[in-house]
Amino acid sequence: MGLQAILSAFGGRIFGAAIGGLPAFIFTGFIGLIGIAVLASGGAPTILNDVTFGSLFGPHVAFVGGVAAAAYAANKKDYLENGADIVTSLNKFGDPMVLIVGGIFGILGYLLNHLFVSMNLKLDTPGLTVFVLGVLTRVVFGQTGIFGEKQDANGKEKEILVDGKTLFFDIVLGAGLGFVISYLVILTQINVLGFCISAALLIFAQMGFGVPTTHHITMVAGYAAIATGNIWIATAFAVLASIVGELAGSIFNTNCDSHIDPPATTIFLCSTLIFALF
Repeated sequence: MGLQAILSAFGGRIFGAAIGGLPAFIFTGFIGLIGIAVLASGGAPTILNDVTFGSLFGPHVAFVGGVAAAAYAANKKDYLENGADIVTSLNKFGDPMVLIVGGIFGILGYLLNHLFVSMNLKLDTPGLTVFVLGVLTRVVFGQTGIFGEKQDANGKEKEILVDGKTLFFDIVLGAGLGFVISYLVILTQINVLGFCISAALLIFAQMGFGVPTTHHITMVAGYAAIATGNIWIATAFAVLASIVGELAGSIFNTNCDSHIDPPATTIFLCSTLIFALF
């Protein structure tokens, strides 16, 4: 890690803040698929390792900067209606401080992930970094507390546990993705294959279609598939990730004014369990 890498993280996150947190993450998926294609063709892993998950589009750099910039733009500048808005490109406000906040959090993400890696933590360090900096963003720029407010604007009490229909949906979605992604990951031995596919598919969410967020499910399935080589175990973890992601959204991302990412939270929690067991 050197000054050039840190400046690269700063610059990458300024670019990411300008286009928005979710658009930047979508490009993580597309560039990741290109990197996977290069790797599968016998090429070097540079695009996958250093571009997709590096200082330009790495979620721990690009996405966390977008989250922080959006929270700052909404809660300190009143540019956005809600600081949890990670869809809107912040370029249109023409405020350099919004971009600088994103750049600063990009550096923090780069440094924090480097620290976690150097500590040899047995978990997904980018996921942990995104979660920690999401919490920090809410503490610094938000007013609703880490877990959000107990009531919404209409006085309705916050509900943590999901209903039976939603739980069944999460199980079915997790199982379906678990079977197909774990099979493909075992076949290719590329654990981020499903993650990149899921990230790229979020382009349809950006366009307004109601596609589900699934990269936490497919990433956990990939980790479990590589660790065990067993499609049934990997699918069981995919189902677990689907349920945990739903609960994390209810706990952290309701009645709030910034974004604490449920998928990243799920990935770091489930990867910790996988690495501990296998």
